[in-house]
Amino acid sequence: MFLRQQIGERNSTVSGSVLFIVLLSLVALLFASQALADSVTERGERFDRVVDDNGQRYALIGSGIFRYMIWTAYAGAYYQLETASEPQPLSNTPRRLELAYFHAIDASDFAEATEKTLKASLTLYEFNQLQEPLKRLNQRYRDVVPGDRYLLSWDGEQLRLALNGDILFEEGDADFASAMFGIWLGERPLNTSFRDALLGQN
Repeated sequence: MFLRQQIGERNSTVSGSVLFIVLLSLVALLFASQALADSVTERGERFDRVVDDNGQRYALIGSGIFRYMIWTAYAGAYYQLETASEPQPLSNTPRRLELAYFHAIDASDFAEATEKTLKASLTLYEFNQLQEPLKRLNQRYRDVVPGDRYLLSWDGEQLRLALNGDILFEEGDADFASAMFGIWLGERPLNTSFRDALLGQN
């Protein structure tokens, strides 16, 4: 009788432990599901669907992968002020473009690519008008390694470039901001498939 009672108590303890583990697993799954619902993932890089920054709330418009020839270069996500009704990447609407890199890239390559792309997408007059802020920006680029993130943002007053949260460059020229966003989101972007993904069009 005593042995049977001990076995019963032991089984009860084991059952309680199993139930506790099951409950913990369910809670973990719920949190994981919520995290997935609150973000998108591109090749392992996670982007939140909503971002709060300096009192402004930005909603994700789209995300995608930038490919260059045979290389998968980086993942990106484009955001606009939550109240914006449709994508307006070249307007004065507060907006953000976040890029997560899969390969190391030198600062000089960023500067060269920025100048080359702006020359190709702007008229000569427009490009010449932006020479000063472009020169300052090109001096502020830094090398990146896999896992680094550049953030280009316009809050309605200031264009900022940040690397892993550290602000490298600020400029109050709205035309320069539109030109910079136009590199990825304009009529003649670096990659049309990437642009369309960022604008939520595919």
